[in-house]
Amino acid sequence: MTTALAPSRLHAADLARTAAVGLRTRKLRAALSALGIMIGIAAMVGVLGLSESSKSELLAQLDNLGTNLLTVQAGSGIGLGSGELPEEAGAMIARIGPVEQTTTVSAVDANVFKSDLVPSSQSGGLTVQAVDLNLLDTLAGTVADGVFFNDVTASYPTTVLGSVAAERLGIDEVTGTQLIWLGDQWFTVIGILDEFALNPDFDRAALVGMATADAYLDHDNVPTSILVRADPAFVDDVMGVLAATTNPQNPEEVQVDRPTDALEAREAADDAFTALFLGLGAVALLVGGVGIANVMVISVLERRSEIGLRRALGATRRHVAVQFLGEALLLAAVGGIGGVGLGYLVTTIYANVRGWGTLVPPIAIAGGIAAALVIGAVAGLYPAIRAARMSPTEALRSQ
Repeated sequence: MTTALAPSRLHAADLARTAAVGLRTRKLRAALSALGIMIGIAAMVGVLGLSESSKSELLAQLDNLGTNLLTVQAGSGIGLGSGELPEEAGAMIARIGPVEQTTTVSAVDANVFKSDLVPSSQSGGLTVQAVDLNLLDTLAGTVADGVFFNDVTASYPTTVLGSVAAERLGIDEVTGTQLIWLGDQWFTVIGILDEFALNPDFDRAALVGMATADAYLDHDNVPTSILVRADPAFVDDVMGVLAATTNPQNPEEVQVDRPTDALEAREAADDAFTALFLGLGAVALLVGGVGIANVMVISVLERRSEIGLRRALGATRRHVAVQFLGEALLLAAVGGIGGVGLGYLVTTIYANVRGWGTLVPPIAIAGGIAAALVIGAVAGLYPAIRAARMSPTEALRSQ
């Protein structure tokens, strides 16, 4: 009575050793093959990490600034009105129930210079805006140095500079004695503001009080824009009635915007670029896979004697196939892990430079390694099958 022989088995430890033979004996070739995978994975992880870090920063910024800020301006409708906002528009808007705060801004026809000796043509792109005392509260603005207007200073020739305006005028701190030439007379600088994320126009402006604009600059204070903070739960409702409330006779001449829509549009544009760069990363990953396939085919041709000897000593076709497939997977795993590490490092460095928090989604890490292994498996499948089909006599005779 004969006993059937149990099929031979290749243990995991043996598989790991045999799969690593090609990598250990051809280190430079293995490193270059893994590099292609590494670049592709690093590109994909870096793009996803930077996208998520940027998005996280944007969401934090929106949470801080609020999405309930609305801007009312004179539009370019086809009505028969004056094309300006009514002087009483701010007071009428404030009576809307869900409206929490309003502030009125009026553009002043005046230039700002460091001294009266600067030619009038060299305005530096700075503007003059008449504002009321609610500006900072409505816009969640802050003072970088000095103070903002109060009931007294808003009636005298004093000015508060936006961050860019202060920089262009060469003023980096407030001493209480700095004077600038504004509207053909001297104004005292009493404050410098931090950057306005939602209203960059104020960064390039010299602000004056409404009473000051009337008394010293012969300005009529007709509103150029009205900034509105509404109850977040009723923002859409407020937007629906703002035009009619602002100018009941010609509501079509009123334009209502939400500044945070611009930030969200910017994020949508960033998402489009993210998809583009992910596509480029996928192409690099595919090129890396082709590189692995090429290296594995050459390896099979170079190692025919090894394949023939192993087959003569009892290795089955499956053993040979698993060996070469394992080698391809090992190359891909090295490239995938290295690519994830490189992508995380690039994300961390760039995020720190931009002042963002580093955020690499777990799906990018796990997906990067998984994608590398899939590419490695696909790339190594044909060379493994080709190696397994070699007969011992054919492989030994070819040497």
